[in-house]
Amino acid sequence: MIFTDYKQAVAYIHSLLKFGIKPGLDRIKALLGELGNPQNAMKFIHVAGTNGKGTTSTMLSEILIDSGMKTGLFTSPYVFDFCERIRINGKNIPKDALAQTVSEVRSAVERLNQKGLEPTEFETVTAAALQYFKREKCDYAVMEVGLGGRFDSTNIIPCPEVGVITSINLDHTNVLGSTVEEIAFEKCGIIKENSKVVTSSLQELEALEVIKKSADEKNARLCIADYENVKIISENISGTEILFENREYYIPLAGAHQVENAIGVIKAAELIKNVEYENIRNGIKNTVMHGRMELILPNVLIDGGHNEECAVALKRVIEKYLNCEKITAVIGMMADKSCEKYLKHILPLCEAAVFTRPDNPRSQEPEILRELSKTYLKKSAIEIDPKTAYNRAVKESDFVLVCGSFYLLSDIFNQ
Repeated sequence: MIFTDYKQAVAYIHSLLKFGIKPGLDRIKALLGELGNPQNAMKFIHVAGTNGKGTTSTMLSEILIDSGMKTGLFTSPYVFDFCERIRINGKNIPKDALAQTVSEVRSAVERLNQKGLEPTEFETVTAAALQYFKREKCDYAVMEVGLGGRFDSTNIIPCPEVGVITSINLDHTNVLGSTVEEIAFEKCGIIKENSKVVTSSLQELEALEVIKKSADEKNARLCIADYENVKIISENISGTEILFENREYYIPLAGAHQVENAIGVIKAAELIKNVEYENIRNGIKNTVMHGRMELILPNVLIDGGHNEECAVALKRVIEKYLNCEKITAVIGMMADKSCEKYLKHILPLCEAAVFTRPDNPRSQEPEILRELSKTYLKKSAIEIDPKTAYNRAVKESDFVLVCGSFYLLSDIFNQ
């Protein structure tokens, strides 16, 4: 079947969620083989970690663009439009190009299905991104890991120009392991022999030790971005101006965690050939990230972060920059997240909450979220439909915080 319509292509991709999460590289290797191995046609930047992957990937993409390189960017999830996940030079893949590319990949998927391999949703989208980047003759592709690193489908790429490992914390413990060390081991799977890798000095000590050991075993050059070299010049809800290693940068994103992301980006970009300071400064300044502590209206803040570290960062931004006495939160989360740990940081900031259910098979039931909220809130409600929940909160509240999942943001704001 040839898809002539964008919606058909996206519906097909989502239908593959039935195959679930199946770590391993055999299926993506076979799938890309069917497509002529498009991953061999360009250079790569590879980004793994628990939090900050999307921001780091986008900043690096903008830097490469400013350096004059045709740059693909593969990220997940999306907020407004599925096409956000696959971009070239900052522009979403056109809807007709997505339909065409997914049609090509579907043919390969069906051939593999007959052999019993059954590629997953994420593997199919990864293959579509690489196929599109090859066809459009990209010089570079920045690839954000979907889950873990070692067995993530993006790890099929050859040795990248540089790999980045962002902040590592407990997440996806049912798949990646129950300790920071186990999770770090999986993330470090992106470190290739004789490669270059960057991480932050603020990395948890247990994770940092695993990264150092992995880099040493792979004879990789490890560069640690030292937060001690950061001086804050100015900061507000719109962004932060910093001095890092005696050079000025403006980060158009709120929060200290974005400074940590940015200095990792700076050190990674310095390892890429033909990238200059002006390119790095311009690329970071030009970065736009939807759904990351984004004030979309004077009285509406949205954030797709979904784990405890994200909740702590969001709490700090709200307490530091927003003078809101009456906040109503619209919250929907995935059941495989540490919902209670997330909520304990966010709900004490709120007067009320409306719990809802993102349209995803992994979603947590809003009744469970509401039960968890009783320690912190007297006023709460349930609206199963996310848009109804949002509209209710906007109508009844002075200030609305939408948080807990990028899937929730997509359901409410998807164009």
